[in-house]
Formats: sequence, C-alpha cells, structure tokens
Amino acid sequence: MPLTPEQRDEIAHLRSEAVPTRRATVAALEDILYEAFPVLDHGFVRVIDYMGDDSAVVQAARVSYGRGTRKVSEDAGLIRYLMRHWHSTPFEMCEIKYHVKLPIFVARQWIRHRTANVNEYSARYSILDKEFYVPAPEHLSAQSTVNRQGRGEVLQGGEAARVMDLLREDSERAYRGYAEMLNQDEDGAPLDPSRSGLARELARMNLSLNYYTQWYWKVDLHNLMHFLRLRADSHAQYEIRAYADIMIDILERWVPLTADAFREYRLGGANLSATGLAIVRRMLAGETVAQADSGLSKREWRELMEQLGRSPEL
Repeated sequence: MPLTPEQRDEIAHLRSEAVPTRRATVAALEDILYEAFPVLDHGFVRVIDYMGDDSAVVQAARVSYGRGTRKVSEDAGLIRYLMRHWHSTPFEMCEIKYHVKLPIFVARQWIRHRTANVNEYSARYSILDKEFYVPAPEHLSAQSTVNRQGRGEVLQGGEAARVMDLLREDSERAYRGYAEMLNQDEDGAPLDPSRSGLARELARMNLSLNYYTQWYWKVDLHNLMHFLRLRADSHAQYEIRAYADIMIDILERWVPLTADAFREYRLGGANLSATGLAIVRRMLAGETVAQADSGLSKREWRELMEQLGRSPEL
C-alpha cells in the first residue's frame, strides 16, 4: 500500500491543524501540504514544508525589503530574465522538503543529484515492508538497440508474461529469505522463538533493487529545477520521470511564475553549441548544410536536427 494507516492518520492530523504565521505562504501549495500523491504501484510524493515563493526570488534579485508595489507582470519579466540568463542564486532563496517513497533502484539514480539534504529510512534500524515495484505491462520493454541506457520495443506475449513472473517470484523469494534471516514475520513476531535472527544491517542485503525505500529530500528551487530538467526529460528513465512529473505539478502550485519560465527556457527550450549556432545561421542565410561538412559528429548532427524539427538527412 502507498500509505500505512498510521501515515494516513498522521497526515489527517497535520492537515487539520492551522498555524498563523508572518512568513510568505502559497495558498495553492498549502492546499496539498502533507497530501500524498501516488506514483508507480506503491510509491508517493508529498510536500512536508517549504520556504519562499515567487516574490522571494524577486526580492533576492532586487535585494528589496518586501513585496513592494510592482506589478505581477514586472515580477514575471524579471524571473524570465533570470531564467533566460542562467542567474541561479535568486532561485536558491526558496526551499522545499519532500517525503518520497520510491524503489531502491530509482533512489540510486536520484541520489546522484548531490545538491540536496537527504535522510533515508534506515533498514539497519527498521524492517522494510514487503513492497516491491513491478512495471505495468506497457513499461516492460526490451533493451534499446541504439541507446545503451534506454528502452526499445515493449515485450509481448509469453516473453512479457515470463518476465513478470520472474520479477514477482524473485522478489517474493528474496523477502522470504529476508524474513527468515531476521527470524520475524511481516508483523514482527518471531518465526522461531529459539533463534535470535541475523542483524538487520546484514539481512537487508538479500533484497532486490525493486524494493521500496523512503526518504525526506530537501532542496532549493534552483537545484530542484536542475533535477527536474534532467529527470522530466523524455529521455529519462520512465520510473524516475513519473516522480518528476508529479513534482513539476507541485512546482506550478508553489512558484507559478518561476514554473512558467522554467517550462519556457528549460523544459521547452534548447541549448546550441557554438558550431550548432553557426550551422543555424548558415541555414538561415539559405545555405544547404550536410553533416559531412558541418563539423559535428553524426550523433551531434542528429540531435541538432531533432531540436530544429528537421530530418537528419538534410
């Protein structure tokens, strides 16, 4: 289950309380504070706390005392300027803290983004739940033949069924071994009162990477957008992209002006190399440019043509 009964009770209690404050708050984010948004089969994302809003970005850029009397359009224009010219420090003035439940293999990808504060559920101290990720059939794909870290065609028929069986059987078997080594059942009761069981820090190594872990992840707005730019990209692995998509929705609630600029210049924009920019200028001047005389490798050429919406053969 994505949430335990205890977690649901805690969330209900937190959401029922209202605390007066003088700090900036965002009504749209307050509406979903503590609420868990389901991801994959057992995961979730929820906002625990946050600091700042769009105005905090503007205040930091102008080094002003408060919201002032400027129009929203002026604030939006400044935020778009900051985003367009890669001015990062004003965005570092805002922070957000998430509680995330995710498969271990997704967590190992996620933790490569080292510009955040993380506290993970301890399997040395606690026993992991019997919850493991199994892809939906439409995400059960073969290895790509053109991308070493990507997916190809979706598996079909007996091959897909066998893979699903293996995933479930191996995960179930791993947890049985985990519980046996701990000498505890799923409710924490001893399987054999005459045995003490293996230490939790050792027993956990038997579990597979599709088991779920949880953590608190606190990050500033600048580094959050860097994470989302990479992980919400169409080339990112589906499982981590599913989390990023939810977090972009939360970003739009939290800092709508910044989120709009982020979509415009990061998610929907493109960066060109000096050679790539020179090629675009040559094309605009009416010159026919081919990969052979472009100065780009075949891969660079293909990526540039994709950005321009043109066939690589041109």
